[in-house]
Amino acid sequence: MGGLLFGTAGVPLSAVQRSTIIGIERIKELGLGCMEIEFVRGITMSMTTAATVRIASNRARIILSCHAPYYINLNAIEESKVKSSERRLIETARVARACGAISVIFHAAFYMNDSPEKTYDVVKERMSEIMPEVKAEGNDVILRPEVTGKPTQFGTITEILKLCREIPGILPCIDLAHWHARTHAFNTYSEVMAVLKQVEEALGRAALDNMHFHFSGIEYGARGEIKHLPLKESDLNYPELLRALIDYDIKGLVICESPNLEEDALLLQNTYNDLIKAKVK
Repeated sequence: MGGLLFGTAGVPLSAVQRSTIIGIERIKELGLGCMEIEFVRGITMSMTTAATVRIASNRARIILSCHAPYYINLNAIEESKVKSSERRLIETARVARACGAISVIFHAAFYMNDSPEKTYDVVKERMSEIMPEVKAEGNDVILRPEVTGKPTQFGTITEILKLCREIPGILPCIDLAHWHARTHAFNTYSEVMAVLKQVEEALGRAALDNMHFHFSGIEYGARGEIKHLPLKESDLNYPELLRALIDYDIKGLVICESPNLEEDALLLQNTYNDLIKAKVK
């Protein structure tokens, strides 16, 4: 029903083994439609394993994405850290393609006491170097810089959309929980409709037909994101946020990052389907 698929950030907690292939099978059993492979602590999957993951996801008809390591900072002071960040992103894209994943999600940078404007220019320059290398390998995986949850991080809605507009081959990952934590706002139907309009104005309708969202409950304070929470233990107004996605006819993936993973992924999926049923009555 509808244009969105729902899944988990990583192997579901109820999977009998902590393996990607078992995770894909469990996603299928749960009736979910997608899963994000978490390389956040490092890329440990071999190309041989990636090939078997591709077979498993095709067989189960589960759509995959990958999250790149957290150890990426394209605005790092040390040149060695910049080069390591670039390598991690390119390597994640390489393994993601072998897995059959359609997107790679990544946190692009920290401001590091630079202005947002200077940081943007640095990130843009380095993404302009990365993308030709990815494309030279014949890799069509979409790189998706993520909207971030702390004011020390590069990744406002405006920054991400500008980067996607100016660098061919990348699209946004909109983390609605992060944006709520960062702004203490954007938790109502009208506010999320405004975000979707901003995406459309920046990138066109085609981007709204190929979106990637992160959802979770979230605890936050004056410095933004503190930690993820189960949806029902947070103030995230997920029914109204989902209603906005429905009314804007958004298509793509919704990845749940709540600590209870599949429980909240199913809650989001069921709420979404119920809202669609109510709308068509």
